[in-house]
Amino acid sequence: METFQLPSGRSISFEFTYKSEPGRPTILLSNSLASQFHFWDDVVAKLHESGFRIIRYDHPGHGQSGVPSDLGSTTFNSLAEDVHALLNSAAVKPSLVGSGAPSPTAPLLHGWIGDSMGAALGIVFSSAHPGLVRNLVVCDTIACSPANAGVSPDPFAARVEAVRSAGSMDAAVEETMGRWFGGDWIAANAGEAGRVRGLMRTTTPDGFETCVAALRSETFDLRPLLPKMAGCVESVLFVVGAKDADLPEKMEGMRAEVQKGFDAEGKRFKVELRVIPNAGHVPFIDGYDDFIKTVLPFLKQK
Repeated sequence: METFQLPSGRSISFEFTYKSEPGRPTILLSNSLASQFHFWDDVVAKLHESGFRIIRYDHPGHGQSGVPSDLGSTTFNSLAEDVHALLNSAAVKPSLVGSGAPSPTAPLLHGWIGDSMGAALGIVFSSAHPGLVRNLVVCDTIACSPANAGVSPDPFAARVEAVRSAGSMDAAVEETMGRWFGGDWIAANAGEAGRVRGLMRTTTPDGFETCVAALRSETFDLRPLLPKMAGCVESVLFVVGAKDADLPEKMEGMRAEVQKGFDAEGKRFKVELRVIPNAGHVPFIDGYDDFIKTVLPFLKQK
């Protein structure tokens, strides 16, 4: 693990796996709320076996990343600029440029794989920095904040209040484990469930609150960005766990909007939504085999 100091002074923890192998295209992995970059360990191993290098990092207050002084200031736009600063840092940029970026000022990621919050961030980042991400994998995300969706009361507000009242993440971690994976999977996979639970507990209450601020923000709305993806990336794949509440239906709507953009641009690319059987909100864990079989061919197509 390495630490990079952002222009704001806040630190961000990250890992650039196999960066000394410049012939390998680079994939960035972006996490969900209340997770940590070691969630991806098994995926990293498979990606490397398949010829890629990997950058992964932690959101504010997750893992070893610091939090801003104003916990309510975090937005997806600010998180996207954090990633952009990391990619342009002395620890990362020289290796990216050496791996085939179009110019010294434009580091290129072969792919961005994001889950939940990390998936929404992939869309925001790609929109803000067209051409830096070649292939975008969007997993298990909502399209906008509860306020923009007209959802009341805001469920995120209650989760933050519960964490603050408890003074720790313990109850939130158990609730999230049950919602993401279900009791049957947890009982049948005690070792992996224990590993994931331990990683989730590295999230601080401040980290949880500041990332929830981004999810609750009125600036969080992917819907206007979706038809524009065709001008920002070369290809997009939507992935969702079959058991992740109503996200399979909602993400089909997102996929259709992205497809309209590709069609309008005259690009003959079929944007697909792939449903991972028997998986929930983090399908690269409880649906690992099917996730790998879905994502690797997409990443290798270009």
